[in-house]
Amino acid sequence: MTTRSATTPDPITYLDDAAAAGHAYKQRLLDALDLHPDHVALDIGCGPGTDLPRMAERAGEVIGVDVDPVMVEEARRRTSHLRVDVREGDAHELPLPVRSVDRARIDRVLHQVADPAEALAELRRVLRPTGRAVLAQPDWETLAVDPGSVATNLAFNRFVCDRIVPNPVIGRQLARLSTEAGLTVTSIEADTQLLHDFTTADELLGLTRNAHRAVQAGRITRRAADTWLADLTTGPFLAAFTLFRVTVSAA
Repeated sequence: MTTRSATTPDPITYLDDAAAAGHAYKQRLLDALDLHPDHVALDIGCGPGTDLPRMAERAGEVIGVDVDPVMVEEARRRTSHLRVDVREGDAHELPLPVRSVDRARIDRVLHQVADPAEALAELRRVLRPTGRAVLAQPDWETLAVDPGSVATNLAFNRFVCDRIVPNPVIGRQLARLSTEAGLTVTSIEADTQLLHDFTTADELLGLTRNAHRAVQAGRITRRAADTWLADLTTGPFLAAFTLFRVTVSAA
């Protein structure tokens, strides 16, 4: 099997590239937050700090939290000149007091956490009574690519949902889980994310590396995977998946 992108990419580079590809929906998230100079704003799972500077342009105080010390260090480096406080912490146990933030965002984090419901309960705990939060999550089961075998595409999706992504359909569950956590859902929207370049999609969606893993796990035959990956590079390429955006309030 080809080893074109069979290895896991550098996490910081990956998150930066994913942010660039998702610029349009990120702008919608930022607008939905409705940040003001008197707000304390929180980014849960801030990664290398990609979104913190734009939040700092609008909010009076910005806090970033991430569980990975490497990400925390990079986020601190990138925001050292701004009024941003980056803290190491877990989404299940945020290093913040009760009712201490006015605005919060959780962007493509809940598919990785151990307990999304607990993370949303923590969000509810730290939001002030007038607080608002925006949540964004892809639904990995909706991934569609062309050209190539539809059957292999579906087998690939099933493997990723079963073995690679801990909470693969959390996007469609966001509104219900938020309500169960005591948050009030004020809007539910969905975007179709499109990628037209195979190289970019291969990096961000893990087409080659996860097809390789699926072969090793006996979920896709080597021949089917090789044929599918080869077909994806032969003609005009398209990858699409659904990303859900949910706005919630603490009231």
